[in-house]
Amino acid sequence: MEILPPTDQRNGSAAHHRRNVQKEETLDRVVNGTCSLEPKVHSVWSNILFGPERVSLWDWKALQIVVAFTALQGVLYYLPFGNGPQAAYLCSPTGLHALAVTVLLLVALWYCGMFQGSTVSGRVLQLVMACTALSLLAATVLYLHSLSADPRQLVDYGDGGNFLQEFALGRIMDPSVGIIDLKQFCMVRIGFIGWAQVDLCCLLTEIEMRGTPSLPLMLVVTFQLIYILDFFIDEESVLPTKEYTEDGIGFIMILGEYIWIPFFSSLPVHFLLHRPTHICPLTTTIICLLFGFGFLVYYLSNDQKDRFRKNPNDPVFAHLETLASPSGKNLLVSGWFGWVRHPNYLGDILMALAWCLPCGFTSLLPYLPFLQCTNLLRRRANELEEACREKHGTAWQEYCRRVPHKLVPHVY
Repeated sequence: MEILPPTDQRNGSAAHHRRNVQKEETLDRVVNGTCSLEPKVHSVWSNILFGPERVSLWDWKALQIVVAFTALQGVLYYLPFGNGPQAAYLCSPTGLHALAVTVLLLVALWYCGMFQGSTVSGRVLQLVMACTALSLLAATVLYLHSLSADPRQLVDYGDGGNFLQEFALGRIMDPSVGIIDLKQFCMVRIGFIGWAQVDLCCLLTEIEMRGTPSLPLMLVVTFQLIYILDFFIDEESVLPTKEYTEDGIGFIMILGEYIWIPFFSSLPVHFLLHRPTHICPLTTTIICLLFGFGFLVYYLSNDQKDRFRKNPNDPVFAHLETLASPSGKNLLVSGWFGWVRHPNYLGDILMALAWCLPCGFTSLLPYLPFLQCTNLLRRRANELEEACREKHGTAWQEYCRRVPHKLVPHVY
């Protein structure tokens, strides 16, 4: 007959076994070079990305967070900053002020103990589901509204248009609620301010867990916040884009601004929160130089392009070579645009690479935003070139002959 030890001894043995396992896990983490000796973080993102575990798909708290954030941005849209949102094309710095107010409010609530970063970083899957539900609701309301809208405001899909296409891509081009331009509201306020909040919540979660944030995570958050801040400083740059002037606003655009930009773009930050790494000073310096170079290329080439469009006779462009186009406008064939045909896209890609590199090379996951950014900008460059070929004719062909590379000098 088998003799079993008393219950308390069996429990003690199990507890002893668990302690041994924890010690082995900790030792394994030290040997593999991770910088934290704390137990592994078990949260929604680690479950999704690094191990299966039962998680709830729906959480009413997540829906409250999404609705509260959306309502806050709606209220901030009405505040009389700058020239006011009543301006014809909304070129006032209200977006920058809304970003500042939202960030300060988040940090103040966290500092006073009324909010924890893990409230967001630990509910990513539920937040995604809440954003999807809200996007479906908004897209449905917009579609119903478009049925009674002025035909001049509708997107023409030709004979091939159908309900699914119109619902997904948008049937109406520029809807508004009061003074709120819904397309600009989604593309700027929801997408980019949401991205900044997700990054900051991950940073606050790191501080809550470990006392101080790791260097790699700080680098990624800093790089992305610089990019977001620059976007809001030049908020009007979104206005002449094809998405703003020609495309409709439907389920895909709304869902992208609620989910794709805030959560997918912050994937390197989430990765570092759950898989902390260590980088040496030399690696840190190289990554910072790469980001700085990419930012300069991005900023200076966009600045040159915008200023040349507004005033091609500006004396600052007197030393630059141009080509006369049949469209009546000149093409820059020197300066940044004599280096490659889309230098601003190259700068964008370099910055995206820089904020993925601190994650190391143990997984492909944190590099997905960089790969998606590269593919998106490559496709956008091809679409832009096709449009320019039709618009500028032989002048564009001559420009391509003089500047043979699209994105990477001497490569592509």
